[in-house]
Amino acid sequence: MFSKDSKSNGAAEPTPFPAAGAAPRANGAATHSIISRDLKIKGDLICNGDIQIDGEVEGDVQGRSITVGEGADVRGTISSDSIRICGSVNGQLKGQSVVLAKTAKLIGDVVHQTLAVEPGAFFEGQCRRIESAKT
Repeated sequence: MFSKDSKSNGAAEPTPFPAAGAAPRANGAATHSIISRDLKIKGDLICNGDIQIDGEVEGDVQGRSITVGEGADVRGTISSDSIRICGSVNGQLKGQSVVLAKTAKLIGDVVHQTLAVEPGAFFEGQCRRIESAKT
């Protein structure tokens, strides 16, 4: 009955859960996170991948590449390698490459390596170019 060589009764062994804190992507692939139009967040966002913000964020945002969509509203500092603003931001932008699209409304300062402002964009603040790749 309890011997080592007894055969299973046909029931499948339960699969163990992954260890707590295990990375969801073993291959290290970058992630793409989306904050949808109907989502409002109070707090800081930190991501190793890309972030698309279409809703409202009240807090600082940090990621590899950040896009603020047309209907989005962000109140806080945005730090990233690449930043594209199409919506409304009230706060500082810190990025290597910053683009203010024609629908952008930015009230705040920009610290950048490269800056592009499309005709029609609203920008009230100061901009300062940085030499190094660090933000």
